[in-house]
Amino acid sequence: MRSQLEHPVDRGEPLRRSSFDNAAQLASYLTSSPLFFLMCSTLVLAWAVGYALGASSAYEQATGTALTAVTLLLVALLKNAELRAEAAMQRKLDALATAMLESIRHEGREADTVLADAIGLEEQL
Repeated sequence: MRSQLEHPVDRGEPLRRSSFDNAAQLASYLTSSPLFFLMCSTLVLAWAVGYALGASSAYEQATGTALTAVTLLLVALLKNAELRAEAAMQRKLDALATAMLESIRHEGREADTVLADAIGLEEQL
């Protein structure tokens, strides 16, 4: 249970996503598509038309519940994506800081490897 409450990047093996993270990524792609926007617009329109035409309270409750469920799922997906992007950005910043420090010190031993790993990091997260 404790591992489920950790940052999405810190769960499981480093640089490996869980099945939930993969599903969240696919859902994130879907929710950012025009198709999903059209589906949401249709749902809102169905609710508004039902409200304007005096549809039954059961109809209004069903469409309102659907809107609430979609909103709740989107909040969870957005938070997952936000935390993963935040971790990827932090690792990139750390890699740049390390490379700059090594460059200033004229060491440069790990800079190339660290920067190369950081460049492709968001694809792995």
